[in-house]
Amino acid sequence: MKRPALKRTAVSLLLLALAVPASAAPLNTEVAGKVDGMYPWLDGVYKDLHAHPEIAFQEVRTAGKLAGEMRKLGFEVTEKVGRTGLVAILRNGAGPTVLVRTELDGLPMEEKTGLPYASRNRTQDGATFTTHSCGHDVHMAAWLGAARTLVELKAQWKGTLMFIAQPAEETVSGARAMLDDGLFKRFPKPDVAFALHSWPLAYGTVGFEAGPVSSNSDALEIRFNGRGGHGSAPDKAIDPIAIAARFIVDVQTVVSREKDPKEFGVVTIGAIQGGTVGNIIPDTVQVRGTIRSYSPEVRTKLLDGVRRVANASAAMADAPAPDVRLIPGGAAIVNDAALVRRTEAIFQDAFGAKNAVRMPAMTASEDFSVYANEGIPSMFFFTGVYAPEVVAEAQRAGGKPLAFNHSPYYAPVPEPSIKTAARAMSLAVLGVLARL
Repeated sequence: MKRPALKRTAVSLLLLALAVPASAAPLNTEVAGKVDGMYPWLDGVYKDLHAHPEIAFQEVRTAGKLAGEMRKLGFEVTEKVGRTGLVAILRNGAGPTVLVRTELDGLPMEEKTGLPYASRNRTQDGATFTTHSCGHDVHMAAWLGAARTLVELKAQWKGTLMFIAQPAEETVSGARAMLDDGLFKRFPKPDVAFALHSWPLAYGTVGFEAGPVSSNSDALEIRFNGRGGHGSAPDKAIDPIAIAARFIVDVQTVVSREKDPKEFGVVTIGAIQGGTVGNIIPDTVQVRGTIRSYSPEVRTKLLDGVRRVANASAAMADAPAPDVRLIPGGAAIVNDAALVRRTEAIFQDAFGAKNAVRMPAMTASEDFSVYANEGIPSMFFFTGVYAPEVVAEAQRAGGKPLAFNHSPYYAPVPEPSIKTAARAMSLAVLGVLARL
């Protein structure tokens, strides 16, 4: 369906405005004051979410809590989008529509931080502990903080807020589930989209970059087929363990000898299963791994290389062809350069040039790219969670390493980490909706 002429004009003006960097953000003081005043509420919400994480597509309690808070702020809330996600809309006159995304899910692992509000939650089937060891609880608190700040500053901006809480980011499937459930058909298609991610940086720091900021992610699952036999008579068998071992070593030459060394690309084998005891050669061996890249060209080269080396490894042993599955995951997030330039000026004005910095793309993956790839100018940025002195110590030779995302010891410092994230997101949105 075509956009009305008025909408097309508004979008054209928006894109023109984004091309001009903002030189100042006069709402900095107001935003900081709003976030400071609401912090006790945010701290309570954060610690409750931290103590009750739910894994992908099980986020019923989490989604319900966010839905209730957003309704109190005056948003129109639709639940169960993409199974457990929600969409919250607030209209405030004519203007652009800005999407702000948070994630709902935790991870199936045990928390070992020792925090007084540490999670002892388990999955619905009780099989494993769950924890917010990737910082999604920080993101949700900041998301709520930005929503409340923007509501309290409604006189300063015009447009539509589209706050979405997405399930299943950790399985890189929640964004697609929301789109498949009609996200941009049942609700306005946004003109701009933002998301943030906690990162082991000093709190008070905001990091970002134009272009790629995350990696393409693909999984490999390969079954090498052999012929079982006695370990004392390998000539009477075809050994799939030896084939798998050859593949694990040789596939690295795709990275070191075929890929442009200036381009990022990784093939990691994370699991190998085969055999039962030491004196039996098994029939099959299963290998699982991950493939990461930034550019589409490197992604294609790595995928083709993995398949070719797997088949060659089997052929060298005169074994049956392997069963190779290359499973697409998330695409790299590519930040819009004009949006980054404008928001960078706003962040530097708010947090200082030393604390609002360009940073390299992460090698991890994220499915926020699903929204950006619908033709929406987008920006994904990072906010720090550790005391500056702790980060400095980790950077010294022999210093204590920081607990990274997905570590059972990942323990963001709530204040001021959540304040910084909420302020940054509020200002990013105001950079599009207000005349800064």
